[in-house]
Amino acid sequence: MEASFAPTFSAAGAKAEGSSTYKQHRRTPSSSSTLTYSPRDDDDGMPPIGTPRRSDSAISVRSLHSESNMSLRSTFSLHEEEEDTQEPQVFAEQPSVKLCCQLCCNVFKDPVITTCGHTFCRRCALTSDKCPVDAAKLTVVVNNIAVAEQIGELFIHCKYGCRAVVAGKPGAYEVDPLGCPFTIKLSTRKEHEASCDYRPVRCPNNPSCPPLLTMNLEAHLKECEHIKCPHSKYGCTFIGNQDTYETHLEVCKFEGLKEFLQQTDDRFHEMQLTLAQKDQDIAFLRSMLGKLSEKLDQLEKNLELKFDVLDENQSKLSEDLMEFRRDASMLNDELSHINARLNMGILGSYDPQQIFKCKGTFVGHQGPVWCLCVYSTGDLLFSGSSDKTIKVWDTCTTYKCQKTLEGHDGIVLVWDIQTLQKVNTIRAHDNPVCTLVSSHNMLFSGSLKAIKVWDIVGTELKLKKELTGLNHWVRALVASQNHLYSGSYQTIKIWDIRSLECVHVLQTSGGSVYSIAVTNHHIVCGTYENLIHVWDIESKEQVRTLTGHVGTVYALAVISTPDQTKVFSASYDRSLRVWSMDNMICTQTLLRHQGSVTALAVSRGRLFSGAVDSTVKVWTC
Repeated sequence: MEASFAPTFSAAGAKAEGSSTYKQHRRTPSSSSTLTYSPRDDDDGMPPIGTPRRSDSAISVRSLHSESNMSLRSTFSLHEEEEDTQEPQVFAEQPSVKLCCQLCCNVFKDPVITTCGHTFCRRCALTSDKCPVDAAKLTVVVNNIAVAEQIGELFIHCKYGCRAVVAGKPGAYEVDPLGCPFTIKLSTRKEHEASCDYRPVRCPNNPSCPPLLTMNLEAHLKECEHIKCPHSKYGCTFIGNQDTYETHLEVCKFEGLKEFLQQTDDRFHEMQLTLAQKDQDIAFLRSMLGKLSEKLDQLEKNLELKFDVLDENQSKLSEDLMEFRRDASMLNDELSHINARLNMGILGSYDPQQIFKCKGTFVGHQGPVWCLCVYSTGDLLFSGSSDKTIKVWDTCTTYKCQKTLEGHDGIVLVWDIQTLQKVNTIRAHDNPVCTLVSSHNMLFSGSLKAIKVWDIVGTELKLKKELTGLNHWVRALVASQNHLYSGSYQTIKIWDIRSLECVHVLQTSGGSVYSIAVTNHHIVCGTYENLIHVWDIESKEQVRTLTGHVGTVYALAVISTPDQTKVFSASYDRSLRVWSMDNMICTQTLLRHQGSVTALAVSRGRLFSGAVDSTVKVWTC
């Protein structure tokens, strides 16, 4: 539901915009009495201010106008957020009901948008349990700047032109005909009231003088009979009026010493400050010394206890290690026995090439590994990590890291594959880039609700087109010979790789699509809610949903042979699963990583997996 807010109001006689921030207020019966009124359905034809509709993570601002009738006052008394202060607010004209909070029935004070999409005062939202419109739980999301600016444009009476309503509700105010006659914008009230001629002040010479208004202070000082000598703190007893004050200064014995007395005061004040600071430092050091003594005693006790626990754990660990070795030996014997029986045909046909095992681990990153890429012609594996580096691994001869590419700080960098040197820097998106894929001499980059298409010209990337119409973060991109597949929230869009137009949309379930793989016969996607969906590539009909993972499916990879096709899935649950696309069943679960598995890559029948444990593992048949 879109929100519309009423225009701001001003009293008659307002000056043109830009000429003044406050104006003379015309006294009318309605402006000096307390009224009640019902909310208006319209705002005199003024155009409403619309807000965006809600989509996924976006939250819209809904209308504050409810169906129930609500009686509001034309004069409002609002409590300021600061403690122990109460400022009267009397509006020059009735504010629109759409600028009023439905919890306190007053004009918004520090308006905020809540999770249900409605706007309330910040204090009301924090102290109320449920929304009065839809009974949703109230949680503050963000300040409503648009409403706050509208309220700041409303005109109110200066607080020195207001008085408490006699025999009225406590905290209610009305216009005082004897007070300040100006009305001012709410956003500039403090500036005006700080210099208002009707602001009450006290005589600086004697607090017992009657209260004054700022406009009368200058005249009072000329007549005041309680002017003291500026050197009274040094012992001068003179008290008189302005005329005798000037005469006294000519003969005051302290006047000639005023510079010396001032310097003495300054030095004494500095010494007092220094002494107070030293006292604070001494108290702090004593407190710290006491705490350190207590911590030292506690550390000594903990150290003795930990030594005892360490000895006990070491003994238990030795026993567990011996037990583990015995179990491992028994397991190896059992596996050898089963393999022998399988090869002999006792338990049916057996193809040893279909069992994947971990053959090694690349170690070197200092943070989670989030992406993997294999260079098609050189047996090089590239791994990107949260440690802001890209490591280049030799997967053919040395199986070592050839080079570490450093330079990322949130933008996209281009590197020369032959020299492994940075050759270009591209600022691609305003939001984080979630996925990249290249095809047909083009690079596709996915981010928030957008895919950018770049022409690759040497070491330059030139923006060719931006694909829009996406409903959320684009976390998965896969390119085939004729199509580009993109995954976002519960949607897979299929784009023609040449015309860059969307030719088909697949609707799915299970939250955002985190990974996509395409085989000769199927389209496969992994979702946030642990599911793997499979569609027929020709008919675009969903044929199966694969279950088994207990965490988000972050990555998918395909290894195809003339006989069969296997799909590999990597998950937040720290496991990899091997799926046979012939019968759609899981044939193997790989458990070697110590953290969520986030990335997969395939090269020459080998599978590479990257994980949050900062390692890359190599799997082969």
